[in-house]
Amino acid sequence: MKIERIELRRIHMPYVRPFETSGWRHEGSDALIVRAEADGATGWGESPVSDGPWYNEETYHTALLMQKEFLGPMLLEADISDPRAVRHTFKRVRANRMAKAGLEFAVWDLCARAQNVSLSKLLGGTRKEVSVGVSVPIKASIEELLETVEGYLADGYKRVKIKIKPGWDITPTQAIRARWPTLLLQVDGNSIYRLQDAAHLQQLDQFDLLLNEQPLEHDDIFDHAKLAKLLETPICLDESIVSPDHARWALELKACGVINIKPSRIGGLADSVDIHDICQAAGIPVWHGGMLETGIGRAISVALASLPNFTLPGDISANNRYFHRDIVTNPFTLNKNSTLSVPDGPGHGAQVDEAFLEEVTVEKVELRG
Repeated sequence: MKIERIELRRIHMPYVRPFETSGWRHEGSDALIVRAEADGATGWGESPVSDGPWYNEETYHTALLMQKEFLGPMLLEADISDPRAVRHTFKRVRANRMAKAGLEFAVWDLCARAQNVSLSKLLGGTRKEVSVGVSVPIKASIEELLETVEGYLADGYKRVKIKIKPGWDITPTQAIRARWPTLLLQVDGNSIYRLQDAAHLQQLDQFDLLLNEQPLEHDDIFDHAKLAKLLETPICLDESIVSPDHARWALELKACGVINIKPSRIGGLADSVDIHDICQAAGIPVWHGGMLETGIGRAISVALASLPNFTLPGDISANNRYFHRDIVTNPFTLNKNSTLSVPDGPGHGAQVDEAFLEEVTVEKVELRG
């Protein structure tokens, strides 16, 4: 298959509520939406980058440049027989994984449509529904936090993750656990702590958490292995795992008991499936994190999360958790059992509202073979 045309769009859509972590605050999505055309068919992808290099080194400026000047032309020159081959097409370009992922996602969508199968089936998915929870940003007060969590529980979410940072960790976690003793609960420090904070982090062990996500540096595995020996709560690695090799290193060092797979962080679905398989063989569970994606990225995430070793609820959530109106006409809604249904039609299933997409487009680039 030869890709004939690629369209790149930077969009801006405000979130329902600002999203704040230990290191940044986002008011809305600045994602790059990818449209790839081949043989009369269209595939859609998304790079959920933001306006600054806060989560990783990429921004919408850098990702769009890489897609326009390097990755897009490389993809147009390639003859794609298998979507897994896209990672080899991009191999000589180092890092820039979110930029790569947006293009790779569109190729997976195209290939699934060409084979008239769902993306879930093409990836090896086994579930018709995927369990999801909700990620709660840092709030101004405990009262606001509890009110927010109560609202999500009323919506039907059965697992909650709260963002934490020094000064906003023990007390909010304790407050939630006191209010909801059996709630599935986890915390995420987004790399704000250091190994010398181990004694402080040990205080979180009393709250029966599912996991403690990425407490130390964004690129660290070594110190997490030391910290893992000091905590009862399983450590989950997120930002540190950017390739199958990083996952293998983390497991060999016993740096974590859980891995969060975000395909955009990893560079695409092919490497994400490899990480899933590595963890499954090692008996280590994985779960699907979220990057506040639009309905396009959300559909891709749901398909990946249908693989068998995604045994913990993900941060995918229903579309209305993030946007008053999304760029798809078939948004995900939360099922009563805190799941999202896996699309079973051709491709990833997102039906793009092209008129609204045009309204929220800030910048557009077209590439042709």
